[in-house]
Amino acid sequence: MNDSVLSGPAPLKILIVEDEPKLAQLLIDYLEAAGYATQWLPDGHDVIAQVKSHPPALILLDLMLPGSSGLSICRDIRQFSDVPIMMVTAKTEEIDRLLGLEIGADDYICKPYSPREVVARVKVILRRCVRADEHVAKETGLHIDEARFQATFQGHELELTPAEFRLLKTLSVKPGYVFTREILLNNLYDDYRVVTDRTIDSHIKNLRRKLESLDGEKAFIRAVYGVGYRWEAEPCHLV
Repeated sequence: MNDSVLSGPAPLKILIVEDEPKLAQLLIDYLEAAGYATQWLPDGHDVIAQVKSHPPALILLDLMLPGSSGLSICRDIRQFSDVPIMMVTAKTEEIDRLLGLEIGADDYICKPYSPREVVARVKVILRRCVRADEHVAKETGLHIDEARFQATFQGHELELTPAEFRLLKTLSVKPGYVFTREILLNNLYDDYRVVTDRTIDSHIKNLRRKLESLDGEKAFIRAVYGVGYRWEAEPCHLV
């Protein structure tokens, strides 16, 4: 049997930037016991390159480091990434705490600390990130509510005619599939009225215009010459 099937998802990686080897090893031991993967950097020299090449799930960042300060590293990371950062430091003055958070740190813990508390805070931050990602996922993409005869894209409701709604649903549930005009016509009206191929083209044109008014850079519906149309974007979420 394939080992990848048995292994499950890879553990989340925590990047530890700490110049005290014994303290770093203590964090490694506790985090790995909690099910995380870890990587340790003993100074600030390679942090930016490492985050860019192998983005971690969270960074434990010491404030006082050889090579570059934790505040400077945090500030630089925030120029290109929103990875969660927990500042770890022996400085306890309020101004340092506020400064650490104002430049983009997600949390701040002072030495001496319990490694169990560090692990607990890491879990809280990562759970918060998962909830935020789930919320964004719910607000993005195309959602079709058949019961309400309602469609939304990126959280914005699409004002569609019944024919446009049926066309949108038919196309978007099967991205990449080429629907002939005949198939689309059969899904267009409940009363089986006689309509021409030009009717489909007119509805598709209006549907495209409404979708592209919300995202002008995305190709939603593409014509396949002599055949019909296919959905080019991500599949819809049926509600």
